Amino acid sequence: MLSRVADSLYWMSRYIERAEHTTRLLDVNLNLMLDESATSADRRWQRMLHALGNPKSVVWAGDPYDLTQSLIFDTDNKASILSCIISARENSRQVREQISTEQWQRLNSLFLQVTRPELQVAAPDNSEQPTEFLQQVIEAIHQFQGVSDSTMSHGEGWQFIQVGRYIERATATALLLEAYHADLWCQPERVPEGNEYLFMMGLLRSATAFEAYCKVYTADLTPDRILEFLLLDAEFPHSLRFAIDNLQHALESIDNESGKSRAEPLRRLSGRLQAMLSYSSVDEILNGDVVAYLRGIQIECRAIHEAIYNLYIDYSVQAALAG
Repeated sequence: MLSRVADSLYWMSRYIERAEHTTRLLDVNLNLMLDESATSADRRWQRMLHALGNPKSVVWAGDPYDLTQSLIFDTDNKASILSCIISARENSRQVREQISTEQWQRLNSLFLQVTRPELQVAAPDNSEQPTEFLQQVIEAIHQFQGVSDSTMSHGEGWQFIQVGRYIERATATALLLEAYHADLWCQPERVPEGNEYLFMMGLLRSATAFEAYCKVYTADLTPDRILEFLLLDAEFPHSLRFAIDNLQHALESIDNESGKSRAEPLRRLSGRLQAMLSYSSVDEILNGDVVAYLRGIQIECRAIHEAIYNLYIDYSVQAALAG
């Protein structure tokens, strides 16, 4: 596969996944605004920005609707939902011949939906409008991901889409858990009550995990079980282990199809991260430095990203001839 095609498919998928993650966090936090003190609200919105990587030029100034407006529509913010969807569409346009008609139609429809000139986030006296809009964006992204899986041949191009999706999801989930660390895992002996249950529910909903968690552990929300589920569950699609397992599978499929003889460093990186999650226990993680563990995962994901670029996208002519 041409490096420019692999690059566009990879980034198209990452931007779509990033847009969904930001949309979901905004939707969850807007829905948690009722029955909350100003102090806890400040802490929650700051935590959300931490979970998004503290985007440049975006600050919490006390108004959730101003923040929502910025995180959705501000194209100066490269991490805004609109910026991500514009970038995803541009990458898909560059490889239009490589994706299905249904993929292009769904992504183009989403682009038109979020760039309507008359579209504005609601003022505080109409809090239903932004959440309704955010739900529509999430549904459109899910539809795009569904038609990607059902209408595109599961060859090398589709595997690069999977790599983009799961490396972005793993990074986002690790950062989300890091943002909640001070409230959930600094004092594991503390019995949570009141608003603490509310933000534990918010964490699970931010990872689309509340119902899935309850089916495994019932509605007994405890910090250690939440960490175990979002880090180590092998079957939940938004857990870190699930994301890394699928990332590893996609990379192995690309390696088999491309026949790259220089893929050993990438295999070691992804295999090491997969083993770290497959053979860790939540007790071991909690007995150590949770933040260091989560940041280590983020560092490994960045190293895998760089290795993918060196191997498949930004390689030299000499390396290509040697491979």
